[in-house]
Amino acid sequence: MPFARLASATTPTCHIGLGLAAVGRPGYINLGRERDLPADRGVDAMRERTHELLDAAYAQGVRYFDVARSYGRSEEFLADWLTARPDVEDVVVGSKWGYTYTADWSTDAEQHEVKDHSLATYERQRAETDALLGDRLDLYQIHSVTPDSPALTDKELHARLAEAAAAGLTIGFSTSGPAQAEAIRAALAVTVDGEPLFRTVQSTYNALETSAAPALAEAHEAGLTVIVKEGMANGRLAEPHAADVLKAVAQETGLGCDAVALALILRQPWAGVVLSGAATTAQLASNLHAAVVDLDDDQLARLATLAEEPRAYWERRGQLPWH
Repeated sequence: MPFARLASATTPTCHIGLGLAAVGRPGYINLGRERDLPADRGVDAMRERTHELLDAAYAQGVRYFDVARSYGRSEEFLADWLTARPDVEDVVVGSKWGYTYTADWSTDAEQHEVKDHSLATYERQRAETDALLGDRLDLYQIHSVTPDSPALTDKELHARLAEAAAAGLTIGFSTSGPAQAEAIRAALAVTVDGEPLFRTVQSTYNALETSAAPALAEAHEAGLTVIVKEGMANGRLAEPHAADVLKAVAQETGLGCDAVALALILRQPWAGVVLSGAATTAQLASNLHAAVVDLDDDQLARLATLAEEPRAYWERRGQLPWH
């Protein structure tokens, strides 16, 4: 399994990955994008920013890179970077299918992405991903599975995914929404010919949204690699938006709110890879300090008070504007 390469890595940042959701397209819901990205968000400018981040991440020991069909041109940008650096052979690449990018490189589109977990969408997007990433793709995930997703019950889709797994591709899924735990447990029960289909799960977990933790622990116990996304809660846990308690703990550690927020996730025994969603190399460097943050029991108890009720968290996330 490709994640064994990450587990055997010796750099402190081997359990931190880089997700390209924030830089593969001009518009996203992260707070502070108007400050983090250049005024020119044309394709070439965003490609250049993505390559800067990939270079910096690789130089600092990051070895997992995460993209998706719906992250604008993220697969293309990553593929270009890999092609230009043929000596980079030790990275793990994950992508996702199930959402189609529909914003046409605009920040004010009426609809930025469309969800469809049908077999037809899988076949179309699998071909699109293959055309860009080819045999550099290690992990293919169903994007944002919820308890009502047909991907949990479509036996024909399961068979096709199992075929891809037999050919060497790791198959996983990601989750979103207030019922993440239910979706995770339902996915753990999916089998093909008596064997579990999924080998990874990628879920939202952060200081504000902790509800998936028990299910993620179960997934880890079942042998899945757990990838954590949105560890910064789309910027709500970063300066200047972070709550006072997080700012106080960060000041005590001498590091940024972002490093503390990600360190909190790295402490979880089930967390295999924690994604940075940095949009600048400075943010990335700060995020990577999470690997050396040491939190005591008092600090952990204070940070635990930040947790919100899941539905309230996801309702607020749904209100964040694309910009």
